[in-house]
Amino acid sequence: MGAEARLKERNITLPQPATPVANYVGAVRTGPLLFVSGHGPLRTDGKPSARGKLGRDLTVEQGYQVAREVGLSLLATTRAALGSLDRVKRVVKVLGMVNSAEGFSDQPKVINGFSDLMVEVFGEAVGKHARSAVGMAELPMGIPVEIELVLEVESPER
Repeated sequence: MGAEARLKERNITLPQPATPVANYVGAVRTGPLLFVSGHGPLRTDGKPSARGKLGRDLTVEQGYQVAREVGLSLLATTRAALGSLDRVKRVVKVLGMVNSAEGFSDQPKVINGFSDLMVEVFGEAVGKHARSAVGMAELPMGIPVEIELVLEVESPER
């Protein structure tokens, strides 16, 4: 089953693709790779839907849900760049950044919200990926999570 069919089967709706908030593009393709810019939990008006530090303002469970939300936004940008999520051959590398209070060390549990979504949408073989989950002193606009993504994609001639 392809990613688009999995989304329908699980009643997962993707948001509108995010508009970059500065001087960059949402995704760049070079050869078989699609590099998707860092995304945070932003509403359609460009304002954060969540703010704060994990371990102070948000729990691990709340952070997990934010990371899942960011994943949906990344999938929307990917679909806009490729035309279909079925063109993704492999989720290759993920960088998950967590706005962390001093002493907070559960960044991997937070970013699992994203990683679990990738496996849910693409399946184990395509969705499991190499990953870094790191704590940051601050993130733009006070957002709790930012995630960037590298995908292997099918050639455009398909």
